[in-house]
Amino acid sequence: MSEPSAPRIIAIANQKGGVGKTTTAINLAAALAEMGKRTLLIDLDPQGNASTGLGVDISARRYTTYDLLFGEISAADVVMQTGFEDLWIISATTDLSSADIELMSRTRRSYLLQDSLRQKDLRQHGFDYILIDCPPSLNLLTVNAMVAAQSVLVPLQAEFFALEGLSQLMLTVRELRETANRGLRIEGILLTMYDRRNNLAQQVEDDARGTLGNLVFQTMVPRNVRLSEAPSFAVPVLAYDTTSKGALAYRALAKELLEKHNRPVSEGVI
Repeated sequence: MSEPSAPRIIAIANQKGGVGKTTTAINLAAALAEMGKRTLLIDLDPQGNASTGLGVDISARRYTTYDLLFGEISAADVVMQTGFEDLWIISATTDLSSADIELMSRTRRSYLLQDSLRQKDLRQHGFDYILIDCPPSLNLLTVNAMVAAQSVLVPLQAEFFALEGLSQLMLTVRELRETANRGLRIEGILLTMYDRRNNLAQQVEDDARGTLGNLVFQTMVPRNVRLSEAPSFAVPVLAYDTTSKGALAYRALAKELLEKHNRPVSEGVI
């Protein structure tokens, strides 16, 4: 029997909170799964919002990303099936809050997640995509995600000073490319909370495309009340309101990503 092909691993990161990072992680993962791609979402944020947003109750989080990093446990045993076809998660709890301190004393502290994801039993799942929802900071957890990933997807809120916050993240990516992960690159910049009626949002888009060119996804995620409501029902917006502007945007993003990676698109129903 042939060995499953390696998954595409994407870290979703921005050190600034409130830019749609976890919303993007949940809904991009759901959209990829809807299109028939076996997708794993790793919740690396101690707040555990991605886990909650996919309906994983705290009482059900027996093993988490904390155990994946620090416990002697098989990576496959940490993976949980969600209520959505082709979508799995490794959940997080507040136990992860102490991870940065504990990582400091570890050898290969920047490589723990990479080592975990290379376990053979995890490869048997045959994931097409692994998305990592990073915490809203450039700490050791985020560094672990970037060392394990092939690329970084950056949600960027269409607001004043939006581009200024990118400089430190870009610098971190460049440093890691030189020291720990030569293949790391920027997957793309995703404009979020975009309001076409707002002149400032249009100016941010123009500035982003003028500065970063093709790094900016063609897809933009609009301000959408359904996107805000879906987490309180513990489902992706694609399941909460499948025809909403938010759902359509994340499907468009998934298609753009698949076309970029030359992977065929097969649509199903989540």
